Amino acid sequence: MSSKNGNSILAILAGAAIGVGLGILFAPDKGSKTREKLKDGFDDLKGEAKTKWDALEEETKEKFSKTKDELKETIDDLLSSSSYKAEEAITFLEEKLAELKKQNAKLQK
Repeated sequence: MSSKNGNSILAILAGAAIGVGLGILFAPDKGSKTREKLKDGFDDLKGEAKTKWDALEEETKEKFSKTKDELKETIDDLLSSSSYKAEEAITFLEEKLAELKKQNAKLQK
């Protein structure tokens, strides 16, 4: 989770909580109506927080999936490159071995 998104969610939740609190303090309604409004306000806040959390969770999953795919592609490229380099090294060593065998054959005559 990026800190930018986390800070945004915290700011929204804090703002909503402050708004609900101020609304209660200045409400001219009876206690039962105020409690009902408070409950509705918290339910709204809870729903908004869940929506934001779900969106953040989905975004995180997408980013992780992309990163995982990119990592797999990078590893595949690295292995392919390593395999190609290994083939080059084997060919080079085979050529050197053939040269050494020729030189050895000349020395044994």
